[in-house]
Amino acid sequence: MIFAEFTLAPSIWTSWVAAVPAWPLVSPLLAAAEAESSVSKAEEGSLILASVLLSLVFVYIASKVGGEICARINLPPVLGELVGGVVIGISALHILVFPESGAIASDSLLMKLLELTTSLDPAAASSIFASQSEVISVLSELGVVILLFEIGLESDLQELIRVGPQAAVVAVVGVVVPFVGGTVGLVYLFGIPAVPAIFAGAALTATSIGITAKVLAELGRLSAKEGQIIIGAAVLDDVLGIIVLAVVASLVKTGEIQILNIVYLSISAGVFLIGTILLGRFLQPLFVGLVNEMKTRGQLLLVALTFGFVLSYIATAIQLEAILGAFAAGLVLAETEKRQELEEQILPVADILVPVFFVGVGAKTDLSVLNPAVPSNREGLIVAVFLIVVAIIGKLVTGFTVFGQPGLNKLAIGVGMIPRGEVGLVFAGVGSASGALSEATEAAIVMMVIFTTFLAPPFLRLAFGNDDASEAEPSLETSVSQSPESESSS
Repeated sequence: MIFAEFTLAPSIWTSWVAAVPAWPLVSPLLAAAEAESSVSKAEEGSLILASVLLSLVFVYIASKVGGEICARINLPPVLGELVGGVVIGISALHILVFPESGAIASDSLLMKLLELTTSLDPAAASSIFASQSEVISVLSELGVVILLFEIGLESDLQELIRVGPQAAVVAVVGVVVPFVGGTVGLVYLFGIPAVPAIFAGAALTATSIGITAKVLAELGRLSAKEGQIIIGAAVLDDVLGIIVLAVVASLVKTGEIQILNIVYLSISAGVFLIGTILLGRFLQPLFVGLVNEMKTRGQLLLVALTFGFVLSYIATAIQLEAILGAFAAGLVLAETEKRQELEEQILPVADILVPVFFVGVGAKTDLSVLNPAVPSNREGLIVAVFLIVVAIIGKLVTGFTVFGQPGLNKLAIGVGMIPRGEVGLVFAGVGSASGALSEATEAAIVMMVIFTTFLAPPFLRLAFGNDDASEAEPSLETSVSQSPESESSS
């Protein structure tokens, strides 16, 4: 060993000495290599931007085409955004695909279009594809944060307090029954692991206010007793559902289910939401005064979003979901005199970012896993049927929990709670992003959302069909004038 050291030393010394005179020659070469590298990086950045812009073009086209079709057949436009995403995603055209679904650059028609229209080298397509997918995913996550901020902003905190015990009972039963039924069934009937089963069960708790409110307005029942109970319970359902979502998403991060952990997360979510609202009432005058003193453009929107992002960050820091912070921020700011102005200013931001979320959910949904012709897919299809049955029954029973109200159309209340709409898609999207759901389970949840959303409007009309039309208090015109606020709460 010692001999080896003495023999190696001269060669090292010789190499080092020989290298010294070469520095004047090597330096320009290194500089040239660095310049070439910087050009390559700049070109790569340009291609990533081009791929993101092209992705957004297809996202917005799918969003508007699907939304317009659904709007014309009296279905919620958000359902069209979901279907549009399915069409351009992994289930159909393969224009917008993501690595987490197992896709590679060569599977993406968008990447092939870039190769034809730009200087994209097929060898570099994988790097561009990964970066483009990451950017779209980040925009999608930001979109759901803005969506929950908007929902909170358009919710009436005082109305939440005034809905009364009847709506509260309907809301609690509508969360507990489908959640327990779905989770227990998936675990014991299908052998699905606990965390994905809990996530799928949580997706069954949602209720879409917008879909039901629109139908109630068309029927002139928005101000009827049944309509008030449905709307109040649906608002509470959203609040409880968001707390459940925050808890379940946090369980995914920890990777284990412990009773103490669930209790901690549940208490944390409740304390965070209630504490933020109470503290926000003291901060409201400060917020309004700050906005009134500022003279620069966009002061209201940017200060409000800053407040929302701060609360979203705090929620994330204490192992909750960012969406809970965004929702709490919206509830707080909804109590200020700037509410209406802020609602108008947040709409364009939501119009830009929220479709990225819904189209992205549809694009990531592989409906081929529900193809019954493939034997391995049949279990996923059975899971979808099971979730649909639990979703319907779990909400139908809520109407029959209302006691002491003779003449009340309890069936209509239950049917009015059935549609999941965009709220159910939020669960599916968060579950997909967290990696908690298998492809079959995620597709089953999306199928449940689609089915209940299509089913609710005609069945709600049938449920009210036996009532005397003269009992409908407001006219359609009056109801429609009341519906935007309720509908926007979705």
